[in-house]
Amino acid sequence: MANETNPKTLQQAIVYFSNPDNCLNYLVARRWPNGVESPTCGRTDVVFLAKQRKWQCRSTHQRRQFSVKVGTIFGDSPLGLDKWLMAVWMITNCKNGVSSYEIHRAIGVTQKTAWFMLHRVRLAMQTGSFLKQMSGHVKVDETFIGGKARNMHRSVHARRIHGTGGSGKVAVMGLLERHGEVRTMVLPNEAQGVAWRSRQAG
Repeated sequence: MANETNPKTLQQAIVYFSNPDNCLNYLVARRWPNGVESPTCGRTDVVFLAKQRKWQCRSTHQRRQFSVKVGTIFGDSPLGLDKWLMAVWMITNCKNGVSSYEIHRAIGVTQKTAWFMLHRVRLAMQTGSFLKQMSGHVKVDETFIGGKARNMHRSVHARRIHGTGGSGKVAVMGLLERHGEVRTMVLPNEAQGVAWRSRQAG
């Protein structure tokens, strides 16, 4: 029989992650194996607010209340942990890969949302952590890329950013973090342009 906190089959994952308490405990065990601590100040004597499913730090400061999603790839998403953890299970257990369309059909979100989730989870797999923040020395630059505007379809051209030197092209933002673990590429939706995040040895 599979470990209760580690579903081995799709059926077990669906049943297990349908329970909000299981989702919360699953993430807490992986994010804070030595006990919950405030992401703002690091205090470990926090109070769990059961009705809100959040914790509150005993110190008085901004963002003293926090959830398990804060500061992770799930943090700024309105989706519940049940959908996120099902997507994580699918992506990590499908040996031949899984497309955003499969996630969209399986967990009942739009294809665009599924695509966003897929890239967030891939980022977590590449960095080895659900935490997404960059730290240390980070360099940022931007440019415009793309072909001639007259060669674009009208619907594509309408979404492109216009301005001096950037007519008909896509804005590209590059971020370079020097920590030396992995190289990561993140592609947000076209309306936001394309962002590259690289991790190189310092």
